[in-house]
Amino acid sequence: MESDLLDNPFLDTLGVSRTAWREGYAEFQVRVQPALLNRRRVLQGGVIATLLDAACGYSGLFSADPERVIHGVTLSLTLNFLDKGLGDAVIAKGFLERRGKSIYFARGEAWVDSGILIATAQGTFKYAR
Repeated sequence: MESDLLDNPFLDTLGVSRTAWREGYAEFQVRVQPALLNRRRVLQGGVIATLLDAACGYSGLFSADPERVIHGVTLSLTLNFLDKGLGDAVIAKGFLERRGKSIYFARGEAWVDSGILIATAQGTFKYAR
């Protein structure tokens, strides 16, 4: 699915695209560009956190029916930064771990150039009514 279907102005502003979305899994990518770097000239941690929040959150929101849009909100997101965001692109992968009636749990991984794991996440999300 294309980023123009995200309907998320913040992700669009960052240049984020959704590269995969299916039941229990979501994947987002952003090209590393100067506007996303911190003063040490590495990818800003907030960009990585945003990607992981989106990937984890969307992993529990897939609907095969385009007329049945599902929304959710983040209740809690814990991140572990493991390495620098140096490279051409960052890919965040979200995996649905468990789903209840109103709450779901997901985990995520952020990779630079598909080869270096730079961050992990665990989150709790609530379905929006």
